[in-house]
Amino acid sequence: MKKRFLAGVGVITAICLSLGFGSAAYTQALSSAPNQVQGTAMATHASGTFEVKLNPQTPDGKFEDATLGRMTIDKQFHGDLEATSKGQMLTAGTDVKGSAGYVAVERITGTLGGHSGSFILQHSGTMTRGALQLSITVVPDSGTGQLAGLTGKMTITIADGKHSYDFDYTLAKAP
Repeated sequence: MKKRFLAGVGVITAICLSLGFGSAAYTQALSSAPNQVQGTAMATHASGTFEVKLNPQTPDGKFEDATLGRMTIDKQFHGDLEATSKGQMLTAGTDVKGSAGYVAVERITGTLGGHSGSFILQHSGTMTRGALQLSITVVPDSGTGQLAGLTGKMTITIADGKHSYDFDYTLAKAP
């Protein structure tokens, strides 16, 4: 039973790596955030690098399926976003090589463009026979402190084993 779980963790880790947490060459472009929110703010761009640690978690209770996995996420962001994050990820692999999916949420705490606070990112990633698709979006109304009213979308690039991000965001006064 433990061997099957460990084999499943290996498969899920490989899937996560290919979905943007460590693949050698991954670039995904998303549409940018709206130019204005409530007519009071302009879209802004942030970029930089980050390190990520994924920690596989053991299954809860008696539920065990080698195609499903759960991991914790720890990140350190540098650049226009100086922050740390903690999150949770759920993954799913299939019998078809190159097809998988993951969802994740992470709370980011730090400074973005000189504004301090926290916000939550929601990830949704799929890989269809090797074709990658990833959406990373700020959860509405999740901004705190000086980041209240934050909206936006992030893209991740991984080249030569190095992670970087581009974040198109709008910071408007919260309602």
